[in-house]
Amino acid sequence: MSILDLGFLLIVFSSLIPSSSSQFCSAPSSFPSNPTFSACNDLPTLSSSLHWTFDAENATLFFAFTAPPAGEAGWVSWAINPTGVGMLGSQTLIAYRQDDGKMGVQTFNITDYAIKPSPIDFATADLAADFVGGVMRIYGKMFLTKGTTVVNQVWQVGAAVSNRIPVKHEFTPANMNSKGKLDLIRGQSTVTLDSTTRNRNIHGILNAVSWGILLPIGAIFARYLKIFKSADPAWFYVHVGCQTIGYGVGVAGWGTGLKLGSKSKGIQYTDHRYIGITLFALGTLQGRGCHGPPMI
Repeated sequence: MSILDLGFLLIVFSSLIPSSSSQFCSAPSSFPSNPTFSACNDLPTLSSSLHWTFDAENATLFFAFTAPPAGEAGWVSWAINPTGVGMLGSQTLIAYRQDDGKMGVQTFNITDYAIKPSPIDFATADLAADFVGGVMRIYGKMFLTKGTTVVNQVWQVGAAVSNRIPVKHEFTPANMNSKGKLDLIRGQSTVTLDSTTRNRNIHGILNAVSWGILLPIGAIFARYLKIFKSADPAWFYVHVGCQTIGYGVGVAGWGTGLKLGSKSKGIQYTDHRYIGITLFALGTLQGRGCHGPPMI
């Protein structure tokens, strides 16, 4: 199997990573008034968990969500999205310290990135929150649509609140992948990588294979094999092949990077960007030198 084939298989594998699933919490939690829940999941990101009991006949969800905020004055949220799998459209409960210093829960119907407190599509009752041992917890009941058994859930944490509005969260992979499906009957939650994360993985693999493997191998062949007369002119064709394929894979990696950048308005990884530009420029110059035997 050639290096290019191996790289291709790695790319395919990364795009087909199965969703992760958790069915149990690693440790039991105690809650005020000693409520009991029939199901509990350790969610796969942000050190969070969800405890719940679902009355399917009345479509009533009794729940408790727990997560450490990103800062002492931060916030945590849990939401159900009836229309999609991301933040937009989420019917959200956000817990943070209120003006009086006590923990409270506010509802947010998130239809825009500029969020504000607003009624949500699902009726709620007995909403409450606390902050114990560095972990914020949201409790309550949510009345879902009759016949609902599986929902799209979204959870998140942030570091600060300003003028009663949670400040935007970080954009780490953990934050960006804090969403998935929740099977209320089976007691299972699943998380699937979004397209941005998948493209980021592909971008990394393509660049690692091109700039990190194929181009250096091509240079090594040119430098060390040409001294052997028996390897002439085979070393040159191997060198050109590695350089050409490596550069082609690198261009694909460059393209995925540009695509990711165009989707990340207001977010820029300056050092990473400059390194990429430098590698692409050097690779282009090296590739142009493959028309004749390199003087290495």
